[in-house]
Amino acid sequence: MATKGLIAAKEFCTYHHIEYTFIDSLSEAGLIEVRATNEGTYIPETELQKLERMARLHTELEINLAGIEAITHLLQRVERIQEEMRNLRNRLRRYEED
Repeated sequence: MATKGLIAAKEFCTYHHIEYTFIDSLSEAGLIEVRATNEGTYIPETELQKLERMARLHTELEINLAGIEAITHLLQRVERIQEEMRNLRNRLRRYEED
């Protein structure tokens, strides 16, 4: 399997000084996507920013998995609300221009 665009989970764990079980727990909770192969477990580059944020919450702020799930859920809601506000502002501008 080609590993282009994938980062080895073990390398990520070594670099960020976290246990592999943390990544496994995030994956089981559905918070990140991982790809398992015969060579090992890999993290898609698209998941990297999300995983780094969660790793910082866990290591620097000592937040457990349940807390990370709650924070992630709230951040997703905020992003959806911001997107909806942008769309509504754009629609309002069209009416104001008329």
